[in-house]
Amino acid sequence: MIGNAIPESLTGAPGDPARGRAIVANRQTGLCLLCHSGPFPEEKFQGTLAPDLKGAGARWSEEELRLRIVDAARLNPQTIMPPYYRVDGLTRVAGAYKGKPLLTAEQIEDVVAYLTTLRD
Repeated sequence: MIGNAIPESLTGAPGDPARGRAIVANRQTGLCLLCHSGPFPEEKFQGTLAPDLKGAGARWSEEELRLRIVDAARLNPQTIMPPYYRVDGLTRVAGAYKGKPLLTAEQIEDVVAYLTTLRD
């Protein structure tokens, strides 16, 4: 981490935006739409607790988005967004998830790749 960003890909390779969109829109994998809304006309129920994902790629750089997904608490300790890749220092974690990230490094990079395409 450097400042408010993670400058390097977690996998050493760019993610796939199409796979990233599928993760963001999937209520069992990404869970993003529980709190966020975005450009997903096929999804009737979207969250209002967090920023709209529309325009995320214009508001934040790829590196900034990566940190926000990996561990948003690094930027805001009071955030309700779960850390999708950090596993240390967590409490109240379901047994099946202890020591495991919510998303893999590849999935994180896919989500980052997708969010960077959201420019308007």
